[in-house]
Amino acid sequence: MTVSATPASRPETVYTVSRLNREARFLLNDCFGTIWIEGEISNLSIPSSGHLYFSLKDAEAQVRCAMFRGQSQLLDFKPENGDHVLIKAQVSLYEPRGDFQLIVEYMEETGDGLLLRAFEALKQRLAAEGLFDARHKKPIPELPRCIGLITSPTGAAVHDVLTVLKRRYPTAPVIVFPVKVQGTEAKQEIVNALATADRLKLCDVLIVARGGGSLEDLWAFNEEIVARAIFKCETPVVTGIGHEIDSTIADFVADLRAPTPSAAAEAVAPDSAVLLARFQRLDQQICQRMKAILERHRETLRVLGKRLRQEHPSRRLQTQNQRLDQLELRLGHAIRNAISKRDVQLRTQLAILARHQPQQRLRMLEMRRSQVCQRLFRAIQRVLEKQVQHVSGLAEHLQAVSPLATLTRGYAVASRSDTGKIIRSVHDIQANERMETRIADGILISRIEETHKR
Repeated sequence: MTVSATPASRPETVYTVSRLNREARFLLNDCFGTIWIEGEISNLSIPSSGHLYFSLKDAEAQVRCAMFRGQSQLLDFKPENGDHVLIKAQVSLYEPRGDFQLIVEYMEETGDGLLLRAFEALKQRLAAEGLFDARHKKPIPELPRCIGLITSPTGAAVHDVLTVLKRRYPTAPVIVFPVKVQGTEAKQEIVNALATADRLKLCDVLIVARGGGSLEDLWAFNEEIVARAIFKCETPVVTGIGHEIDSTIADFVADLRAPTPSAAAEAVAPDSAVLLARFQRLDQQICQRMKAILERHRETLRVLGKRLRQEHPSRRLQTQNQRLDQLELRLGHAIRNAISKRDVQLRTQLAILARHQPQQRLRMLEMRRSQVCQRLFRAIQRVLEKQVQHVSGLAEHLQAVSPLATLTRGYAVASRSDTGKIIRSVHDIQANERMETRIADGILISRIEETHKR
């Protein structure tokens, strides 16, 4: 069989490479549109143009990505190789090389990187509000009567804490408030347990404990509502969360932070052996001091007994009775002298008062007041008569110059009706205007027919 070097017939459509890549790009855009993809950044390149070029990969594959300067400037973090990110992108094709790629429109951190940024942001905000200040820390009681434990009932932390408490301080009862310490429901259960324990007032101190884990596993103790619940709690709170290298927001707000749950139990519970030794020392000290006090009192009692035998109380009573009789006699004599002296003074004052009786002086003042009143009444009458005469003279003078008196003799006063202005000349009023003429017993209203100047 022979194969022809040329096709039997030429195809209707022959694609160029650029046309093929362009139409492939259109197909990719139409088929996928905008998609969300999660993966790890690798091969990151940032040229002077400000664009970002990198590969997004997972365990089995990778895809090239490009994020142009306009979108990259809106990022609130600096991308680096190894960052786990979530991107929003358009599926496309770089036509000059025929490379399959993603055009990134939006990018955000995921995983521990995002959690660390959220952790630092909340930490700074709560620190600025003063939730971490030492002045808010409550003292941990040295001998708690009851201890509260907020943790998971199935985790290793509850076993570690109870073991330490039983070994160190078995006399104090422990109340376990079971909560979830991981997952979306954990934060609310922890907040509710803190509120319940604080409201019941059964425990002198509370331990919030959890075993080790990743940042995401411990995230319930980095929630703001948990931090504010610990800050609001009136009962002292001790945290023992994770391992020594782990730190949570709850640790910063708590009244005392322990590196592990077991360390938290040791911080809360005093060592019973140490307490017993301390009590024994105190018992010895008390016994020694009591012996010294009793010996002092015995010596004092011996000295007082000796003095009592030397000076019997009956002798002192006789002496005091005699002195009391003398004082009674002296007091009676002094009282009588004082009464006699006061009687003489009283008689003297009565005699002086009799010489200064006020009745005579009052009669003289009454006569003087009567004379003054009569003189004043006569003076007022004279002044009134003089003023009446003066007013009468003024009235007669006023009547003589009054214009009303002039009107009674047949004179009249003419004025304009509209303005009330006195008419003194023929020029003050025109024909057909109204005029008022005041005479002795009334007013005449008239209209001007003609005016003639004399």
